[in-house]
Amino acid sequence: MPKLYRSAVRGAGYPGREDTQANPSGPGGDLLTTDIPPDYDIEPRGKHPLSRLSAGVGNERVDRVADDISDFRLFVRMVTAGSLSETARRLNSSLPAMSRRLSAMESRLGARLVDRSTRRFLLTEEGKLLYERALGILHDIDQVEAEVGARSSSPRGHLRVGAPLEIGRRRIAPLIGAFCQQYPDITVELVLDDTRVDVIGNGLDVALHVDPLREGDVIARLLLASRRSICASPAYLERCGVPQMPADLADHDCIRYVRGRHLYDHWTFVENGEPLEVRVRGTLITSSTEVMHDWALAGLGIGIKAHWDIEQDIAEGRLVELLAHFAVNPIDLYLIYPTRSHMPRRARVFIDYVVDALKNRPNGPTAAG
Repeated sequence: MPKLYRSAVRGAGYPGREDTQANPSGPGGDLLTTDIPPDYDIEPRGKHPLSRLSAGVGNERVDRVADDISDFRLFVRMVTAGSLSETARRLNSSLPAMSRRLSAMESRLGARLVDRSTRRFLLTEEGKLLYERALGILHDIDQVEAEVGARSSSPRGHLRVGAPLEIGRRRIAPLIGAFCQQYPDITVELVLDDTRVDVIGNGLDVALHVDPLREGDVIARLLLASRRSICASPAYLERCGVPQMPADLADHDCIRYVRGRHLYDHWTFVENGEPLEVRVRGTLITSSTEVMHDWALAGLGIGIKAHWDIEQDIAEGRLVELLAHFAVNPIDLYLIYPTRSHMPRRARVFIDYVVDALKNRPNGPTAAG
């Protein structure tokens, strides 16, 4: 059977075996569970893939090199995250486990890497040097692996894929299941997270992201072109009436989305060729687009959703699209992946598979070629 590993919300990374003790439900509660076995390590210490290329080298030396590579990856993740607690959250691990790994690195190197005298995560001079050199070393290792993998007759290896929660769970997860049936030598880890994606910092091979990223070290490829849709259940509309104009939303119970400290309570429309912004109110606020979807289905208010999330509910009558002729602002879904001269073949076949699968969808948002 192909190995399909699905991480908890926000995913796992490169903690060693001793660090995979976090709450298996993850910060998202019971939305997802961890299917990764407790003794599974994405990059087991002493078993880095490059050790396969080290025939004839003493096992102890190979294990030491592999441990160094694992520590380099973890240290880069710590610096990118900006704190040990954020690193633990991203890796679905714990703060004590991250602190132990950092202390072990410092003890082995005989140097302090992080200044613990302040509340901020500040690198010492030695820490800055390690970070800069580790980035270069890891880049070279990834390049070598990609070049070697490109010569393989069949794609193999481990793939980390990031996606927004709802479209990831409802659409991408089934695609990954089918993909693993077709490519049994590839293991896939799906990392679900509604926050801004960090492909490099989170060690992702491929990510799906709403709207393109502007970073120069990633490539953005348009996957789906769609729009945001206003929707409500038939039960809500029967009870509260159907808004005919965007301004009518002021008299309705609208479900609002919040990210961090920003409340999205202004919905944008086009009326008579001019942009129109309407401030909405309501009793329900959530940081989860999936919860908003569920509340709308339950008849608790009017929601605003990416059309690809609700098209099946509209087609089957569970939700009704509202104010469609006022052209709510567009929303696009992009495939994001690191800029590399040699992309691993496993990543290339996965990207092609997802593009082809969504391009051949019957109806719904427009799939880009």
